[in-house]
Amino acid sequence: MRTSDEQELYPIAVLVDELKNEDTQLRLNAIRNLGTIAMALGPQRTRDELIPFLNDSISDDEILLAVADELADFTEYVGGPEYAHYILGPLEHLASIEEVLVRDKAVESLCKIGCVLSTSQTEHYFVPLIKRLTSGEWFTCRISAAGLYATAYPKCTSEQQEELRSLFTQLMQDETPMVRRSVAKTVADFVKQVSKDQLLNQILPMFIKLTNDDQDTVRLLTVEGLVKIAHMLSQEERKQYLLPILKSLGQDRSWKVRYMVASHFSEICEAFGDTVSREDMAALFLALIKDTEGEVKVMTIGQTPAFAKMIDEVIIVDKLLPCIKDLVLDTNQHVRAAVATHISGLAPILGKDLTIEYLLPLFLQLLKDDFPDVRLNIISKLQNVNQAIIEYIPLLASELGVAFFDEKLLSLCLSWLGDAVFSIRDAATTNLKQLVDIFGCEWAKNTIIPQVMKMSTNENYLYRMTTLFAFTTMGPSLTTDIIKESVLPTVLALVDDPIPNVRFNVAKSLEVLTPMLRQNEATNELVQSKVAPVLQKLNSDADGDVRWFAERALLTGKMTEKWGPFLFF
Repeated sequence: MRTSDEQELYPIAVLVDELKNEDTQLRLNAIRNLGTIAMALGPQRTRDELIPFLNDSISDDEILLAVADELADFTEYVGGPEYAHYILGPLEHLASIEEVLVRDKAVESLCKIGCVLSTSQTEHYFVPLIKRLTSGEWFTCRISAAGLYATAYPKCTSEQQEELRSLFTQLMQDETPMVRRSVAKTVADFVKQVSKDQLLNQILPMFIKLTNDDQDTVRLLTVEGLVKIAHMLSQEERKQYLLPILKSLGQDRSWKVRYMVASHFSEICEAFGDTVSREDMAALFLALIKDTEGEVKVMTIGQTPAFAKMIDEVIIVDKLLPCIKDLVLDTNQHVRAAVATHISGLAPILGKDLTIEYLLPLFLQLLKDDFPDVRLNIISKLQNVNQAIIEYIPLLASELGVAFFDEKLLSLCLSWLGDAVFSIRDAATTNLKQLVDIFGCEWAKNTIIPQVMKMSTNENYLYRMTTLFAFTTMGPSLTTDIIKESVLPTVLALVDDPIPNVRFNVAKSLEVLTPMLRQNEATNELVQSKVAPVLQKLNSDADGDVRWFAERALLTGKMTEKWGPFLFF
C-alpha cells in the first residue's frame, strides 16, 4: 500500500522506470504518454516537476526527438497560453544539441509555442531565449536561433525589433558555414516581417554577401529569399538591387546554384514582373537551357512553357526554339526526355501555324528517338487527346484532319505497336482507340485495322499479342459490322497459337467482344456458331492460365445475356 506522498510521485516514478528500459520502443511509448502523465499530475505539478524532469533526465537522441515533438502540443497541460513559456526551457535545450533532426523538431515546436505567447511573454522569455541561442558558443545553438526570429519579431517592441534585426545580420555573417546556411534558409520568412526601409538599409546588404558566400550550399539557399524580397520592392528597386544578384546566381560557378535558379525561374519572373522578364530574363534563361550540366538543362526545360508565356513571340521563335531544336539532338537522353515531356506546352502559345512550322519537325524527331522514355513521353500525349484539346496532339489529329494525320503520323503510330518496350506498345493501342473516336470507324476500317490484322501472322509472338491488345482496346469504339467482318475472324484464327500467352489473350479478347456482338440478333447468332466453340476449346486447354481466362469469358457471357439464357454455355 503506497503512502499519499508515494502516490503523488507515482506518475513521475513510472516515467523514470520506463525510460530506463533497454527497449527503445517502450521508452518511446513512455514519451508518447507524456500528455496522460501531465493530466494525472495537473498543470501546477506539470510545470514544477515534469517539465524540469524532461529538461534534465533524457539523453537518447531518438527519445529527445519524441520529446521535442510532444512538447509542441503541451500548452494545455501546463495551464494554457499564459503558462506556455514554461515549455521553452526543455525546447531551448533540445535546440542546442548536436543531432540535426532533434534540433529541427525543437525549432518547429518553439515556433508553435511562440505563436501562443503574449507580447509580455515574448518580451520576457522568448526574446531572451533567442538572444542566448544567437550568442551560444556552439554553432548548433546559432543554427537553431535563425529559425525563431520570424516568429518572435511581430510581437516585439520597436526597441527589441531593432535588436533582433541587428542580431539576425550578425548571424548572416557568422564564421560557421552551417549557421550562414540556416540563415539563408530562413531569411525569406524573416524579411516578410520587416519594413522596406529596414530591408534595404539593414538586411539586403548582408543578404547580398550571402549570395556571394564561398559555400555553394549557402548561395543556393538564397534563391528563395531573392524571390520573397522581390515581392517587397518596386520595379525599379528590383532592377537596381536584385537583378545583378540574380544574374550572378544564374551564372554561378556551381551547377547546384544554377539548378536552384532554374527550378524557381517562373516564380522569379512573376516576382520581377513581365517587363523585366522580357528585357532581361530571356538571356539568362537561354544560358540555363544551354548549360553544360544536364541536370540544369532538364530543370530549365521544365520551366519553358511557363516562361514562354511571359516573353513575346519574336523571342520564342528567334531565340528559344533554336535552343529547343538543339536539345532534341542532345547527347544526354534525359535532356531529350525532358524536351519530349514539355514541348507540347509550347503549342497553345505558338498557335496552329507556328506549331506546324516549328514544333512538328521536332515532334517527329522525338518520336524516332532511340531512348524509350523519349518516345513514351511523346506518345503519352496522345493518350489523353480529348483532355488535351488545346494542346499539341489535337492540332495534329483533329484540326489538321485525316489526310494530314495519315501522311505525317499514321505510319509512326503503327510502328509504336511493334516497339520493343511494352509500355510503349500498350500506350499505342490506347491511342488507336482514341484516334478511332476522332476520325471514325470507316477511317479505322480502311487504315488501322488492315495493318493490325497483318501483325497477327508475324513470326514474333509479341506482334500477335499486340494484335489482340489493339482489337480488345479498340472494340468498344468499332461497329458490330467491323467486329464481325474483320476483328473477330482475326482473333479466332489465333486460337491454336503455340504460345499460351497468345491463347489466353484470345479468351480475354472474346470476353470483351462477345457482349458487343450479342447486341442484335444477326451477330448474336455468330456468337453461338463461332465464339462458343472456341471458348469451349480454350476451356479444355492444357495450360491452366488459358483455361482460367476461358472460363471467365464463359461466365461473363452468361451474366451479360439480354434475351434469355446463353444456351451454348
